[in-house]
Amino acid sequence: MLIPRYYFAYDFRTFYEYFLSQPHTERIFQKGEYLWKPGQPYDRIQYYVSGASVHFSEHESGHRKIISFHGPGTILPGYHTTSFRIELSLSTAALSDIKVLEFTIPQFKAMFESNTSLAENVVNWYSKYVNRFLFETIHQKFNPSQVKLCNLLYLLTINQPSNSGLTIEMTQEDIADILGMSRVQITRELTDLRSKGILSTTRGKLTVTDLPALASLCTEETI
Repeated sequence: MLIPRYYFAYDFRTFYEYFLSQPHTERIFQKGEYLWKPGQPYDRIQYYVSGASVHFSEHESGHRKIISFHGPGTILPGYHTTSFRIELSLSTAALSDIKVLEFTIPQFKAMFESNTSLAENVVNWYSKYVNRFLFETIHQKFNPSQVKLCNLLYLLTINQPSNSGLTIEMTQEDIADILGMSRVQITRELTDLRSKGILSTTRGKLTVTDLPALASLCTEETI
């Protein structure tokens, strides 16, 4: 049984050699550079060879809402043939230097239609992506702020861009942007979790020191 994820990686790793054999362009993005800019239509698809990115929306008010993270062995954006207006407000920025294999929509369409294994994987990837939003919509909205935070921290410790185990390399501002909570709320809840011995914090990092205790504060769907 799969659990919700905020970090997508390795879903298409088995297709790497196949992707290399197909028409494509290799591109390198530097840390902090946009892979997809606001207002840019989804006219190409990228397979991540190395590096990681953050996928987010930017509201006209200036508020940023982090949607997900993406790393090696995945594709972004997912392949589809429909234009959604909301996609024009989404951005993707490099968390580190990133190397990608880039395909045009017609190029990826040819692979999708001729390779049934790839087509099945695309559908499964979208299912995982949609599951992420269902989880947040159904459960996160109605949970107290501490439960929201614990759900996120638990999911990040077992599946995150840095692959650093119990240490989450993320600022409090990033966590607030994911959960749609204020920095004040995040600080308050982290202080409480520290007092319970569940985690420790340093600048830009958070380490879970008692994973079972953290899990006990999560919803059943998370664990």
